[in-house]
Amino acid sequence: MRRHELPYTRGVRITAKLLLLTCLVWQTLPDAAFAAGPREPVDMSLEELSNLMVTTVSRRPESLAEAASAVQVITGDEMRRSGATSIPEALRLASNLQVAQISGNNWAISARGFNSTLANKLLVMIDGRTIYSPLFAGTFWEAQDVPLYDVDRIEVISGPGGTLWGANAVNGVINIVTRSATETQGLLLRGGGGNELRGDGAIRYGGTAGSTSYRAYAQYAERDPAALATGGSAMNDSNVGQAGFRIDWASGSGDVLTVQGDANEVHTSVPFTADATSRAQDILARWRRQFSANSELQLQVYYDRALRRVPNSYGDDLQTFDIELQHHFRAGARHDIVWGLTYRSEHDDFDNAVFALDPPQRTLRRPGGFFQDDIALVPDTLQLTVGTKVEDNEYTGAEWQPSVRLAWRVSPDSLLWGAISRAVRTPSRVDRDLANRTRPPFTVGNPDFQSEKLVAYELGLRTQPLQPLSVSVATYYNDYDDLRSYELPPVGVIPITFSNLLQGETYGAELSADYQPGTRWRLSSGYTFLHDNLHLKPGSRDPFGGALEARDWNHQVFLRGSITLPANFELDGTLRHIGRLTNQQVPAYTELDMRVGWRISSALDLSLNGHNLLHDSHGEFGPPGRQRIERSVFAFITWQP
Repeated sequence: MRRHELPYTRGVRITAKLLLLTCLVWQTLPDAAFAAGPREPVDMSLEELSNLMVTTVSRRPESLAEAASAVQVITGDEMRRSGATSIPEALRLASNLQVAQISGNNWAISARGFNSTLANKLLVMIDGRTIYSPLFAGTFWEAQDVPLYDVDRIEVISGPGGTLWGANAVNGVINIVTRSATETQGLLLRGGGGNELRGDGAIRYGGTAGSTSYRAYAQYAERDPAALATGGSAMNDSNVGQAGFRIDWASGSGDVLTVQGDANEVHTSVPFTADATSRAQDILARWRRQFSANSELQLQVYYDRALRRVPNSYGDDLQTFDIELQHHFRAGARHDIVWGLTYRSEHDDFDNAVFALDPPQRTLRRPGGFFQDDIALVPDTLQLTVGTKVEDNEYTGAEWQPSVRLAWRVSPDSLLWGAISRAVRTPSRVDRDLANRTRPPFTVGNPDFQSEKLVAYELGLRTQPLQPLSVSVATYYNDYDDLRSYELPPVGVIPITFSNLLQGETYGAELSADYQPGTRWRLSSGYTFLHDNLHLKPGSRDPFGGALEARDWNHQVFLRGSITLPANFELDGTLRHIGRLTNQQVPAYTELDMRVGWRISSALDLSLNGHNLLHDSHGEFGPPGRQRIERSVFAFITWQP
């Protein structure tokens, strides 16, 4: 029998060893070690949760209750209590996202539709560093191994964010914010594993030297392959190792300097050939000067290099340099202004194997600037926000992305908001430079491919109708033009050429609610509805009718509960129902994730986790014959003296 088919034998064995180790360590801990730890979200009131600070909506700190946007926040403790072992797993906690697992380490993630293996309308950032690839304008999720134990929060915006963040922030923005080095002091040791997550270990240490705080970490994870529809193994097991550091320095007179960097290497098995590999290194420096409570200047610079090698397919070497200047200040009593200048250079070197780009090397330069003004029409009651970003690119020139947003504080506990925004997805290298005429699928780029365009209309309400209940509703209507189509030649069926002869509309609603009648337990729920209506323009010869651009389910429902029991036991569960994915013939499914945790002391944490507990395996994304995601059981022990 194959190793990953054993019925949880390895997971049970690992759990038994961890329990034994826990008991041994417990006996050595002094009584003082059992003091209560810091307050966590499940212990906070809804009022405290609504005052969580977010920065992605306006590029300045504001409370969640004041944010006039469809934004959800995943806190670091919510990630811990969910049993998430990767960023995509943690993103399942945001009900305004569509998250589907394709294989053991490959995911399809989008907001408000247009999901695919290479989803290209969602901007993703880690501490302000964008991680999308200009190769296809999306994110290689398997190449991101952010240490979740150092993540402060993930801010998830569904809806356009191009006014502040530029091209590709079309349907949403994800900003992963890590804790400062000051907040991660001391030693952390973490280890675990199970039947699908074979092994996972991490070490992190933080310290101080005068006014400087620092931390360094290293981690490694190994995952089993997914299952084939026939019941065999997909033979695509993977492993990832990553190490990094962060340094924070504060002058005490308003200057703060952050320097951080990471390096990782990912190996994914490919049947009957060498492993697919991914290597990445990045370094970022951010200087911030606080002139006053209402005036701040920030300069950020980063360099990122990502190399990918897929046997018998392609190799890609991408180097990114990015610099950004941002100034936030108040002008008089009514104007709160953020403006900035940006510049990015991306040098891409593509090595032809099956998929060719012409030219194989290209440098894309993107200068730009943004401006946004929050205007208090009626102080503390009516707020108007206007702004735009202009960004120049090598393919289509200057692109403008304006927005107008109005927020009305109906009552102290209710905020009604609406927005009209324009956003664009600029052409990727594949859209323009693909030259794959001689090998299947015989698809080529188009040197005249234009930016995909969106005009979005949004209306939302965030309210607390009862003391223990908080509700957020966002509705939207999106009007798209110049979407990517796949055009047949006038004669014959090859090659297929990318063009902009698809257009259409989508509309939907996103509902989330939190109910917290006590201080030790909390219920959260979410529902999203999406309907798309895409159609080809006159003259199009697209044989797919737009089906390749919209692979979305119409409904999804989430219910999550967290409770802290006596003796510091924790019980958490998430039930999700995902509707049918019609154009890929993926049936609707319901799945359950659960976690039982024991905070033995403020320094020692033990957990037993189960993901996808309702089925031996199920498919989530891809055409018939898709890989199946198997039930996973694993345990973790974390020691932080």
